Amino acid sequence: MRGKFIVVEGLEGAGKSSVIGLIVEALKKAGKRVEQTREPGGTPMAEAIRECVKHDWHETVSEETELLLMYAARVQLLTNKILPSLDTGAWVVGDRHDLSSQAYQGGGRGVSEKTMTAISDIALKGFKPDLTLYLDVDPAVGLERARGRGELDRIEQAGLAFFERTRAKYLELAEQDESIVVVSAMQSMDKVHQDVIAVIHHYITSECSGDVSQRNTSVLGDG
Repeated sequence: MRGKFIVVEGLEGAGKSSVIGLIVEALKKAGKRVEQTREPGGTPMAEAIRECVKHDWHETVSEETELLLMYAARVQLLTNKILPSLDTGAWVVGDRHDLSSQAYQGGGRGVSEKTMTAISDIALKGFKPDLTLYLDVDPAVGLERARGRGELDRIEQAGLAFFERTRAKYLELAEQDESIVVVSAMQSMDKVHQDVIAVIHHYITSECSGDVSQRNTSVLGDG
């Protein structure tokens, strides 16, 4: 039986890393074989592209350059790790996927929807995650958390307005896709984890029917 692809999305400071660890542990306890990925990155070539994307170049990095690099890394990861793992029955838990580009480059950078759709169609050929958890955090709060971890990279330095546009795009896309569940990351971490585990347990016990317990139009938690 083919595995499932679960992705965790969110702005900087949303708490993706701890949530991913929680999901991996829950899947393993349920008897699933689990692989982890991150984007951009996840293969030697994709990791090299990641460094290229995040580096603070002393020249203008155009929106189109950033977008194409993201998709180049994504295709490498999909070809070399995600699809082969799914075909062997493993469940793959991803730290970001295509929704990140739609939100960051489409919403934040303002790349046209026509361009985003065309490149995504060419690169992914209709492939998408089975379930996405979007951890929703106020951009100002998320950036402050990110600063507490150390120096911000090139994208993290894009400014508050950029992240506000990115968040708005995330929420817009989540509203349109029932496979995306929004979890408030403005709660205590314990409550965030409770909400995430509830979604994952339902997904497992429903035998991956796609009937997620909360519609994407509802934000889990009290914000």
